Amino acid sequence: MNFKNTGYIWAAALLITSSTFAQVKKSKTPARKPAATAAKPTAIANAISAVLPVDPYVTIGKLPNGLTYYIRPNGQPAKKAQLVLVSKAGSVIETDAQRGMANFIQYMAFKGTRDFSQSEMNAYLSKLGGRYGADTSAFASYDETVYQLTVPADSGKALSTGLNLLANWASHINFDENAVNTTKALLGAKAAAGGQTAEDRLMEQTLPVLLNNSQYAKRAPLGAAAAINTFTAASLKNFYTDWYRPDMIAVIVVGDINPKQVEEMIKFSFSTLRNPTPAKPQPQFNVAPVAGTVVKFATDKDFPYTLFQMLIKHPPAITKTKADLLRAVRINLFNQILNTRITDLTKIPIRPITYGQASYADFMGNQDAFSALAVVNAAQGLEGAVKAIVGETEQARRFGFTLTELEKAKQSAIAQITNVYSAKANKPSANYTNEYDRHFITRQGIPGIDYEYNTYIDNIGKITLAEMNALAAKIITDQNRVLIVEAPESQKANLPTEQTLLKWVSDAGVGLKEYVDDNSIPLMSKLPEPGKAESIKVDSILQVTNLTLSNGMKVILKPTKFTPNQVLVSGFAFGGTSLASDADFVSANLAASVISNSGVAGYTQTQLVKKLRDKGVSVSPYIGDVTQGISGYTTADNFDDAMQLIHLYFTSPRKDADVWKAYVNQAQTALTQGANEPGVVYQDTIVAVLNGYAPRFMPMTAAKLNAASLDKAYNFYKARFADAGNFTFTLTGDFNTDAVIPYLETYLGSLPGTNSKETFKNLGIHPPTGQVTKTVYKGASTRATVQLVYSGKYDYSEANNLQMDALEEVLNIRLADSLKDASILSPSIRVNYAKNPEGNYKVTIAFLTDVANTDKAVEYILTEISKLKQTGPTEGEIKMFILRQARNIQGQYKQNTFWQASLSTAAQNQQDPGKILYRIQQLDQATPQSVKAALNKYLGSNLIKLILLPEKN
Repeated sequence: MNFKNTGYIWAAALLITSSTFAQVKKSKTPARKPAATAAKPTAIANAISAVLPVDPYVTIGKLPNGLTYYIRPNGQPAKKAQLVLVSKAGSVIETDAQRGMANFIQYMAFKGTRDFSQSEMNAYLSKLGGRYGADTSAFASYDETVYQLTVPADSGKALSTGLNLLANWASHINFDENAVNTTKALLGAKAAAGGQTAEDRLMEQTLPVLLNNSQYAKRAPLGAAAAINTFTAASLKNFYTDWYRPDMIAVIVVGDINPKQVEEMIKFSFSTLRNPTPAKPQPQFNVAPVAGTVVKFATDKDFPYTLFQMLIKHPPAITKTKADLLRAVRINLFNQILNTRITDLTKIPIRPITYGQASYADFMGNQDAFSALAVVNAAQGLEGAVKAIVGETEQARRFGFTLTELEKAKQSAIAQITNVYSAKANKPSANYTNEYDRHFITRQGIPGIDYEYNTYIDNIGKITLAEMNALAAKIITDQNRVLIVEAPESQKANLPTEQTLLKWVSDAGVGLKEYVDDNSIPLMSKLPEPGKAESIKVDSILQVTNLTLSNGMKVILKPTKFTPNQVLVSGFAFGGTSLASDADFVSANLAASVISNSGVAGYTQTQLVKKLRDKGVSVSPYIGDVTQGISGYTTADNFDDAMQLIHLYFTSPRKDADVWKAYVNQAQTALTQGANEPGVVYQDTIVAVLNGYAPRFMPMTAAKLNAASLDKAYNFYKARFADAGNFTFTLTGDFNTDAVIPYLETYLGSLPGTNSKETFKNLGIHPPTGQVTKTVYKGASTRATVQLVYSGKYDYSEANNLQMDALEEVLNIRLADSLKDASILSPSIRVNYAKNPEGNYKVTIAFLTDVANTDKAVEYILTEISKLKQTGPTEGEIKMFILRQARNIQGQYKQNTFWQASLSTAAQNQQDPGKILYRIQQLDQATPQSVKAALNKYLGSNLIKLILLPEKN
């Protein structure tokens, strides 16, 4: 796997190769001639073991110098091409003295090359319209270093220039001494500081165990400060010469291209590259297996919860033959079934875990691994979580799966594959480049979606329960197993001993019984009396139909063919928690979460999840500050179930005391633990300050929890959903308008409408005005966390929103790169604006920096903003904003999510939905002058500084 983030909490790929399987209806498969005679067993075995064919749409070639290239035409996105350079120079091949060198060279690549000075490179990359740099468009991992560009494909010059830049990165990086020293200071400091987050620091503790002290365990891509500080231009150039060589490099080009033309360009740009003589053999490393079970406890002061993970490592299985492909089909089904069981543990009233997953997939260090992971429900304790998740895996190992589970998994997989296959013409080029990267590094097969589909559809029905149960027994073992517990430092004294943890794992298998899968009860025993669609208006320009039902409910329908079988559903009405008193706010705020986890009518939440798990239906209620509503999605095939569920959330929500108790217990435990967690205290402070210390936004207390009740929460929920006539629903996706109207009349039109005309209250909650600084001293991090927030009143309009979007882009362009040179890490600029309950905006600049650099970093940013307000943005920056926005909007017009959000937002803010079509034409209203005015208007005197520093000694 591309271990880009070097993390190890991972989920298995949904389907069996990185390209994923796909399927269409059986009737649409190409006709096949019947075999003249039955195949002999030997012939079948040979076919199964045969190497997979290569996707006929990809051209794979090798230059005389050994460089490999992959070329594939693809129209998504249109007039664009993805260019990728892959080098096998990953961190695992570094010597002790070279630790961090692969990552270092990745940074040096953006400091200048033979044909591109740093300023020329920056100018070229800026014109491409994306965000390019060592942190954003390149990465170094254990087994590879990768560089990525997206260039215009309708210009031969743009393609050739992009390929020339890749060739420069492959063989002509400058290694200027000053640039080396600047980079050394930056990366050396990063490595010396260690992990910047609690997750990073925990990983440093656990990786030696997971990787069995192998070469992989000693070669984290970030490197070691002691080694980095000794790097010189000469030593870096030696590593570069040894390992950045054509026989260890691949060039990948996928996009709206002419393959023959691109092939000639690759030959022109890369044929002159030469391998060193003599060439060093590329070293190979593996992770030795461990007999039995290894246990590791890891704690960190800033980690917010307790986590348990069981990993069982296996030799890698690279999909190269049809037999491998069929094994991967079974693994996909295994992952679906077991992960569904684990997820169910988070849905029961007294849940032992708050999050869980289980899957088998490729891991790191040339290993595969089965992982079962759980975030502990603190109210129930670690022991309960361990026994619950290990019990589920042991139940699968011992008893296997049920036939109904297997058949549901098959149907679910087929549905998923159908969607992917049907949308294969819209598959992004980046997906293909990832596949070819994997093929180059691991030799993973790339037979193409058509071959995968045919193999899948012809064989999934033949998979037996016995095969699946045998697979479970093989995957889930007690050998080469690692048990990991991660927890806050404050909980260290409460963690069990290794012997106790092992006993919990052993006891998890005591008294297990076979799994029962029963969901035969219908959602609704009797259908409601339908309402009527009293008004139907068609907007032929937007291709939208607007209904008014007899109960007063409005429905907006936008049929599309963007994603086959997908329907997005959402509905809103005004009110929300603004209608709750401060005294009852906690009850009101918990209401939707508790109800959505309690089930509906005769179904508990556990039963509901089981019934709907394989139908592609997810619908849940919410209650926000000023609105309440329903949101979710469904497949077109199961639209009826989704509509029934919406009806029941209005009319028959369940009141489950156990669920309420579980929420309250969890909140009480979080209160105790959160008092010592820097991130929690900091976030509580941010919420309180930005909401003007309004009582309902102050940190939770035991007294507030004790005052809350299930009755108050349930009654508040019922009141918010009492008048369906206040609601507006939006449906977007693969449906026929005439066909769905009867469903809407039956399930939505039958809901009670009381003509209450309920709306929200403006509670006058907003950030304080003027200059405010709030510093939180908590934890022991060497990094300071800072947010600078500008805020104020806002006149919400299309014109103003455009200027705010441009302001955000200009701040990112102007500040993001320059901040890094000021020892400011992870900069993030966000602009938020809203109309309700009153027009308001926030501009948030967030970043990390060394504690000693905090004041200097804040002053640097404010100075840069002051300069920008005086000079305004450049023409080039505004052109870049317009270019990026235009490209984004063009792509969004073909996405269900865009239309769903845009139509719903327009309805909620009483905007003309027709303007959705003219967003690109309106972009030229952003000018250097208009954005300069916006900068001076919105980055004014209302500034809140929110700072998290370590505790004072």
